[in-house]
Order: sequence, then C-alpha cells, then structure tokens
Amino acid sequence: MPRASERRSPSAERHADTVRFVLFEARPAGLAFAQLSRASALSPSQVRAGLACLRDIIAERGWPPLIWTRADGYKFCSDPVELQVYEVAVIREKLTEFRRFITGVVAPHAALQPKGRWVKHLITQLNSVESTLEMIADYSDA
Repeated sequence: MPRASERRSPSAERHADTVRFVLFEARPAGLAFAQLSRASALSPSQVRAGLACLRDIIAERGWPPLIWTRADGYKFCSDPVELQVYEVAVIREKLTEFRRFITGVVAPHAALQPKGRWVKHLITQLNSVESTLEMIADYSDA
C-alpha cells in the first residue's frame, strides 16, 4: 500500500494550496486553527487534510517547515532556535504517548504472556526507541 504522501487526492492538494496561500498572507504571524479555517473558507476537515498534504509538499519541495505553537498557531518558520524548540516539544509529546502505550498495552501483554517471543522482542525494541527519544527530549544547546 502506498504511503499517505503518495496517495494524496486532488482535493487535498487544492486544500493545501489554499492553506499555504492563507498562511503566506498572514506571515510573519501565524493563524490559529479556527482563524485558518475562516480565512481559507474551508471546513475544519478540509483544513486538516490541507495541512497534512501541505506538510508532504513542503518536504518534497524543500520549503520552510510548517510549525504550530500555542501562542502563534500555524506558521512557516525558518528560525533554527524556534524550530529546535518546536521539535523538542513534539518529541516530548510523542515520548509521553509512547510511554503510555508501553505501560498501558505492552506491559499488561507481557504480564499475560511472560514467555512470549513476540512480546519479548517488542519490549526490547520499544526500550531502545524510548531511550533514543528520551535523549532527544533532554537535549539542549546550553
């Protein structure tokens, strides 16, 4: 099955173009999701599809990254410090989600099947990923 970025619909690409245009008009400020929806005249689901598609297009074309902050909303960003702060915040969020998956799903599975080959392999791999994410989350330039 093709990756999500390889199966973009034409409508998602149109929504991405609309979102990009609206965000360029708002630069250097960002837009909250509701503002983005109103300014683009797209429904919330169309904005979500447009944002997802836009991230794929950005990666393909080498454009500045699209980030989201609570203070500014969605915006294009080229500032290395601001990008690093955003990236570390996302990694910390994913690390929390990942740890909850381990404690809420994998650990109970391991308790049910302590000798299971699959669960042992899974725990080994997940511990490695958790360790890597933790190192990134604790990173600072100080």
